[in-house]
Amino acid sequence: MKYTEAIEKRRTFGIISHPDAGKTTLTEKLLLFGGAIQTAGAVKNNKIKKTATSDFMEIEKQRGISVATSVMAFAYNNRQINILDTPGHKDFAEDTFRTLTAVDSVILVIDCANGVEEQTKKLMEVCRMRKTPVIIFINKMDRDGKESFELLDELEKALDIKVRPLTWPIGMGDRFQGVYNIYQKGLNLFSANKTKIADDVVRISDIYDNQLDEIIGINPSLELREELEMIEGVYNPFDREDYLRGDVAPVFFGSAVNNFGVKELLDTFCEISPSPRGRDTDTKRVEPEDPKFSGFVFKIHANLDPKHRDRIAFLRIVSGKFERNKFYHHVRLSKDMKFPNPTSFMAQDKSVIDEAFPGDVVGLYDTGNFKIGDTMTEGEKMMYKGIPSFSPEIFMELENLDPLKSKQLEKGIRQLIDEGVAQLFIQQPGNRKIVGTVGQLQFEVINYRLIHEYGANCRFSPRNYFKACWITANDDEKLFQFKRAKSNYIAEDKDGNLVFLAETTFLLQMAEKDYPDLTFHRTSDFMLESK
Repeated sequence: MKYTEAIEKRRTFGIISHPDAGKTTLTEKLLLFGGAIQTAGAVKNNKIKKTATSDFMEIEKQRGISVATSVMAFAYNNRQINILDTPGHKDFAEDTFRTLTAVDSVILVIDCANGVEEQTKKLMEVCRMRKTPVIIFINKMDRDGKESFELLDELEKALDIKVRPLTWPIGMGDRFQGVYNIYQKGLNLFSANKTKIADDVVRISDIYDNQLDEIIGINPSLELREELEMIEGVYNPFDREDYLRGDVAPVFFGSAVNNFGVKELLDTFCEISPSPRGRDTDTKRVEPEDPKFSGFVFKIHANLDPKHRDRIAFLRIVSGKFERNKFYHHVRLSKDMKFPNPTSFMAQDKSVIDEAFPGDVVGLYDTGNFKIGDTMTEGEKMMYKGIPSFSPEIFMELENLDPLKSKQLEKGIRQLIDEGVAQLFIQQPGNRKIVGTVGQLQFEVINYRLIHEYGANCRFSPRNYFKACWITANDDEKLFQFKRAKSNYIAEDKDGNLVFLAETTFLLQMAEKDYPDLTFHRTSDFMLESK
């Protein structure tokens, strides 16, 4: 296959939503239509009877939520589809925001009853900031919810983006019969089947055809025709370029759990979504067509398979062809490395690959060489930009309840911190471990994984800190004075950088006022800029 053809075939996108909007269920159905799985499990009432394909961590199965980004690949309609299914819970937003740096477009899932929710707005802000093309899927149309036109108005106002429906629901709740495909002029009726594909597609190019009355009934036909006329009168014709610029979001309606409207979404996505896009580095912009290989690590996951204690770095390829067993340059470490077992993913199922192209996400087995944001090249010294870093909002001390398991606890917390789920601060004397996160649920996940994956008996105790600030200074004497005066609030992060743990806003402001020669950094991004 020619290199340019391989690029054009790739479609790499993320699925994002507020919790419980049906994101993981939609992911499954896309895999089902893509032939990647044969049957789908349903998530109900936060209890998974048949575990969702993309939720593989034990705690995800128990809680019925996604807490880590899953990567899945499959072929469909002469396209190579790479799906990144992200956590919906706000406590894991950092993982989702990071994942958005690795995709070229996004599908945003909305619950038709709840409409636009708080987490949805935050996710959309990141997409707008990055000019990421967005497709919106309004889910759960088989349940009673807000009127379709009301939802469209809400999307435009709350998300600050123009919308253009490309499918339209026939009824809602108990009256929901399927969707009309505005984009491809087709009436699609589906059996309510949660696990298998069962479809009956009727091509109706003229919505005034009497056949429509016979299929869905006279009153629903009249209602559909009236609503379609309103759509054509109110909304501009769909323009793919507007969508690719991030100015317009195409909207689809359906019920993911019952397979209504999913195939229309997938077919149209394959047709209109962008092929792999370029990325900015600290020296230049790199385009997919550039022949030399480059890519960046956006996620690290330890114990993807707990039996084998593996640690995998997820690398998004930006340019060039990645080849197995070929040496590539780790820019931050200035070290050449080769990878005998690079993998592609179907959730937790992995397969070794010989080559990969721009847009693909490759799993690299790692012994501790990688950090989030690391760049791999064929020798060029450049670093990809834009991997966001978050300041912790909640702080707890990690306490070891079994001194005989100290090594397991040390290894476990270091590996989990490398995944980016939290930040670690070490206080002396006593080597006290303070863990900072953006959400309470992250502590539950870390504690669970330390116990079950590493055998470390431990617990978290709350610590009353307001903010962690990284400290730099040109004057070593002033820095020494500060460290001596604030010794109870001084720590080091996992890389040995100096951190001030301020208990209140007032104490932080006073420190900045009393020590003007010191710089207090709210995030650790300054370290990337200085390297």
